[in-house]
Amino acid sequence: MAVGSGITSTPEGGGKYYSGKITPFVVLSCMVAATGGLIFGYDIGISGGVTSMEPFLEKFFPKVYRTMKEDTKISNYCKFDSQLLTSFTSSLYIAGLVASLFASSVTRAFGRKPSILLGGASFLAGSALGGAALNIYMLILGRILLGVGIGFANQSVPLYLSEMAPPKHRGAFNIGFQVCVALGVLSANLINYGTQKIKGGWGWRISLAMAALPASILTIGALFLPETPNSIIQRSNDHQKAKLMLQRVRGTADVQAELDDLIRASSVSKTIKHPFNKIIQRKYRPQLVMAILIPFFQQVTGINVISFYAPILFRTIRLSESTSLLMSAVVTGGVGTLFTVTSMILSDKLGRKVLFLIGGIQMFLSQMVIGSIMAAKLGDHGGFSKDYAYLILVLVCIYTAGFAGSWGPLGWLVPSEIFPLEIRSAGQSITVAVGLLFTFLIAQTFLAMLCHFKSGIFFFFGGWVMVMTLFVHFLLPETKNLPIEQMDKVWRKHWFWKKIVGEVEEESCKITQEA
Repeated sequence: MAVGSGITSTPEGGGKYYSGKITPFVVLSCMVAATGGLIFGYDIGISGGVTSMEPFLEKFFPKVYRTMKEDTKISNYCKFDSQLLTSFTSSLYIAGLVASLFASSVTRAFGRKPSILLGGASFLAGSALGGAALNIYMLILGRILLGVGIGFANQSVPLYLSEMAPPKHRGAFNIGFQVCVALGVLSANLINYGTQKIKGGWGWRISLAMAALPASILTIGALFLPETPNSIIQRSNDHQKAKLMLQRVRGTADVQAELDDLIRASSVSKTIKHPFNKIIQRKYRPQLVMAILIPFFQQVTGINVISFYAPILFRTIRLSESTSLLMSAVVTGGVGTLFTVTSMILSDKLGRKVLFLIGGIQMFLSQMVIGSIMAAKLGDHGGFSKDYAYLILVLVCIYTAGFAGSWGPLGWLVPSEIFPLEIRSAGQSITVAVGLLFTFLIAQTFLAMLCHFKSGIFFFFGGWVMVMTLFVHFLLPETKNLPIEQMDKVWRKHWFWKKIVGEVEEESCKITQEA
């Protein structure tokens, strides 16, 4: 270790660590910020449960309710096929997509903290409107406000966590966001299970209005959050203030090495006036590809089949409304939370790629078996025996565990840590926008796909899981333990990306020599 440098060699000898330790200050700050995941998870969990409640359907979607209750000629796979019903779920995500692009400018110009605060406040307003909805228009407007909140929170929270976390533990800290998403899903499903039993048919109002609780936690907590050292330097160029914050975050006075890297990255960042134009340049091609394909692949895993519509899916296989909500709580909430925590523990030890590959294989195999059983045993008008119904529940648990241990948390972690500071806010906005775009498309089309594809829906998503697993194996470099401001090294060493990035560096060297 170089004396006074603030640097120690990694055990592998392949990089450098900064001095510092995990401090109570950084843990508390990241815990508060990570609650941004609660609002996202709560909405994912609440939507599917509410749309399977008969009083809710009868009030806002009477045609779907009558079809479900009265029309025995409709296929098991088509009973919930309604574009208006899917609009209730998907309107949030198109609003979040637009909001995430505006969030990039706010995050870059004013800091991570204001974006988090705006996200919490907007979600709070949306939850109040949803719980008080008297007609479909109030309901959809509430969803749009929720979407604005998610757009801002999902854009800023992963950045905040990656910038505040010590490099050696960045994976664990960042996955805290996904742990909160899983806890949000779990709590939403348990609330749905409880409110469904309320007499009078107004329990859905409690489910929608309770979104105010995680939104309040985030909004109030954001008022007390410190800004990240990266953002302080980027916005105000106050090196002394950034140094003091860095010392407080890292729990040591020896932060000069990390501060120098932040100042260097900020100097480059200040030369960039239009980061969205910059990110399309060839030198940032690897990051741009990951910003687009990782969130795209995360959505075509088929997780939304489980998360949004698990209660509807379980009712399709002839489980009761109450049992469907309970099973949804156990599967999407409990299993998801458990294996997201497992990913948090292992991501900085085994690495990102290993978890991606294990999860991909697990999801692919479980989807193939589920699709095969449904194709062989569930007809358009029949039902499952209890044995087959519970076998599918077990397989859904296996699938959910695979996603929660890999693409769920790592789909947020990897994009948030690979962008250099000059394009970081723009890159994260692209990641969130692509994710929300395909979340919207799948949410809007899933029930129609289920009606037309029937059991083939699992083979469809299983095929995508195979493609994305191969993509990770060949094209995603390992990023564990590398300081965030030195992440450009992984592309120059990768067998494929070095051809692209290396050519740019050679051209730059030639221009410099000629000058």
